[in-house]
Amino acid sequence: MSLRCLLVDDEPPALDVLEMYIESIDGLTVVARCENALEAFRVLQQQPIDLMFLDITMPKMLGTDFLRSLRNPPTVIITTAYREYALDGFDLDVADYLLKPIPFDRFLRAVSKVMKTNEEVAEHRLIEQEPVKETIRPVGVDSLFFRADRKLIKVQPDEILYVESLKDYVRIITRTAKPLLVKQTISSLEAQLPANQFVRIHRSFIVAVSAITSYTPRHVEIDGQELPIGKLYQKDVERTLGVSNR
Repeated sequence: MSLRCLLVDDEPPALDVLEMYIESIDGLTVVARCENALEAFRVLQQQPIDLMFLDITMPKMLGTDFLRSLRNPPTVIITTAYREYALDGFDLDVADYLLKPIPFDRFLRAVSKVMKTNEEVAEHRLIEQEPVKETIRPVGVDSLFFRADRKLIKVQPDEILYVESLKDYVRIITRTAKPLLVKQTISSLEAQLPANQFVRIHRSFIVAVSAITSYTPRHVEIDGQELPIGKLYQKDVERTLGVSNR
C-alpha cells in the first residue's frame, strides 16, 4: 500500500523536484501539491495523508507555525534552504530535515526510514490480536515485561539504551536484543522507568543516562546515534548530566 504524500512549498520548481523523486519510488504517491499552509490545511481536512513534505519559509504562515497548529499531523519531512530551522523542526517531532537543494540519495534515506517505520507498525498491528496491555512491572521486581510478538518479553532497565516514540507506539533499543516495537505511549513508559537511570531529552526520546557517550546543547550520542535535545527538556538534561552552558 502506497503512502499518500502531500507536498507543501511556495516554489513550483521545488514541488517539481519532490514530485519527480516520489514518482521514482515504489510505495509513495503524490495526492496533492500546495503552495501555502492554508491550501495544505484544506487538503488535510478533505482526505487522509500519510506523509507531508513541508517547506518552512512560505507566505501567509511559516511551515513550523502551521505544523504547531495541527492537532493530529501526518508524518512530516521538512524541506528548506535554511539550516537554522533544524532545531525547531526536531522539536516538532518531524521524521527528517532535508536541506535544499535536496540530493536524491539524501531524499531516499529520509523516505526509506519513514517507510520502514510504517511497515513495522503495520506488521505489529497484524500480529497483535490480543487486547493490548501496557508495560507490566510485577510488584517487587525490577524487570519490565513488554508485550510484543504475541508474548511478554522481559527486559531489565539497565539493558535499555533509549526509547523512541512512534506516535501510538514506542521503539525500545537495547544493548543486547533486537529493537522492540510496543503499543504504548512514551509518557506512560517514562513513568515506569527508574527516574535516576533515565532522562527525557525530547518529546520523542528517553535515554539511559549511563549510555550517553557525548553531549552538546543540541544532542546526545548513544551507540553511535545522535539524538536531538528538545528546548523544553534542555534544563532537565543539563541538571541530570551536571553540565551547564552558561
